[in-house]
Amino acid sequence: MPTTGVRDYYEVLGVSKDATQEEIKKAYRRLARKYHPDANPDDPQAEEKFKEISSAYEVLSDPEKRKQYDAGRMFFGRGAQGPGGFRTWQQQGAPFTGDWADLFKDLFGGGFAGTGFGTPFGAATRQRAQRGQDVTATVRLSFDDAMKGVTAKISVPQSVQCAACGGSGAAPGTKPVTCPQCQGRGVISQSHGFFALTQPCPRCGGEGMVIEKPCATCGGTGTVKTLKKYSVPLPAGIKDGTKIRLKGKGEPGINGGPPGDLYVVAQVDESPLYERRGADLVIEVPVTMTEAALGATVKVPTLDGAVALKIPAGTEDGKLLRIKGKGAPKLQGSGRGDLIARIKVLTPKNLTREQKELLKKFAELRNEDPRAGRPGWPA
Repeated sequence: MPTTGVRDYYEVLGVSKDATQEEIKKAYRRLARKYHPDANPDDPQAEEKFKEISSAYEVLSDPEKRKQYDAGRMFFGRGAQGPGGFRTWQQQGAPFTGDWADLFKDLFGGGFAGTGFGTPFGAATRQRAQRGQDVTATVRLSFDDAMKGVTAKISVPQSVQCAACGGSGAAPGTKPVTCPQCQGRGVISQSHGFFALTQPCPRCGGEGMVIEKPCATCGGTGTVKTLKKYSVPLPAGIKDGTKIRLKGKGEPGINGGPPGDLYVVAQVDESPLYERRGADLVIEVPVTMTEAALGATVKVPTLDGAVALKIPAGTEDGKLLRIKGKGAPKLQGSGRGDLIARIKVLTPKNLTREQKELLKKFAELRNEDPRAGRPGWPA
């Protein structure tokens, strides 16, 4: 019976993975007698099956080879084989590529010797160019400034190339030298039984070069902190928490990578007059009981100055009246939101005796019961 791939040796012998050496030996003898070519002259598959059984027994009967095989099974899955009777992954026709290669690069930071993926054994790995980090700064402004728009001046601590060493990190007059631990390869290898892993050199971090005499100005980093000043236009109508992106104004890139971005976050103070709802502004308009009952015209403050608002007769407390185009500027598109007047009917207090008598007389004339006819209320 020819093999159609790499089978689990325990399955080949029909034993469990924790089988004893005696159990493995008995299983092999039983299967060898059954599938020996001399005992099956008419079965063309017997010879292949016998070879498979013999190969499995060669590995599992040797404690050291079995230990390596078990390690391979746990690491790669069933059927992993290597030196000393094992097949390599390349011999199986299944080198690590694509997502598998990326996975092992992420796990071990290097390559896997003899697997056909990643960085070959002993080859140097250099750190890739990396984008610089983004920087966030905040700017605080009043509600009025947010409504009209301003240009904010900000100072942001950022990293720049060290002028003393030119960004090399080495003291002036010196330069980085070849790493003595990895000999400039950037990687070191570690043997793990039947396979070897390459990992970034801990001494140089995968660069292949080390700095023996760090620059006193930057401490060997190649960068120093400084305050950079920016003028940031903040559009009219900007909201609390809005982010303004300044592309390429963040931290510098690593190994020639592009710089990050600078994000300016607006912190807008609350208004004593207005409650913001998107582009609309809500303002509470107090009116007297008489104004609400008879109707009136009152002046209402807006962002552009006072405007006249007509209060219809019979207006109730909490009624909303809309004043078109007197809200906040819209950030998306053009135009402005509306100003929404929320009517607050004031109940008179500290009445004189005469005022109280007049109200009683008024109530008698109206003869009203506001609770009459409402479900659940007593008659």
